[in-house]
Amino acid sequence: MSNNEIQYLERCVELAEEALDAGDEPFGSILVGADGAVLHEDRNRVGGGDPTRHPEFKLARWAAEHLTPADRAAATVYTSGEHCPMCSAAHGWVGLGRIVFATSSVQLGQWLAELGVPSGPIAELRITDVVPGLPVSGPFPEFAERVRELHRRLRAAG
Repeated sequence: MSNNEIQYLERCVELAEEALDAGDEPFGSILVGADGAVLHEDRNRVGGGDPTRHPEFKLARWAAEHLTPADRAAATVYTSGEHCPMCSAAHGWVGLGRIVFATSSVQLGQWLAELGVPSGPIAELRITDVVPGLPVSGPFPEFAERVRELHRRLRAAG
């Protein structure tokens, strides 16, 4: 991982913490153009009752509205947690490029099970199960404990 990629994932974890502080589940994502410029960022916003307000889904919609197909394909999404199936599908339909995630859906599932949180209504699928052939990188062990702690804090507060 390059220094820039570490900085992008650091920002995603910061956004996840902002989400937690705002009463949302701790997830954050950024969209980076081929030139390395951050094009858009968002955090989870499900606390208002809409369970589809994931940052990865928002980035896909933003990209569809603001970028050409070629620019979307050349962009990279960095995220604190691996995309869920809904966000993976949005990513694939919009034609975004590579995904880099700090922690995986498998890790999240293990952490939630340890905390006694029941499984959600959607199957846990890896990004490439939903969008075969998509280039992905992650998880990165250096982020695991920080992201796990955010999820622990969420459950402790609830």
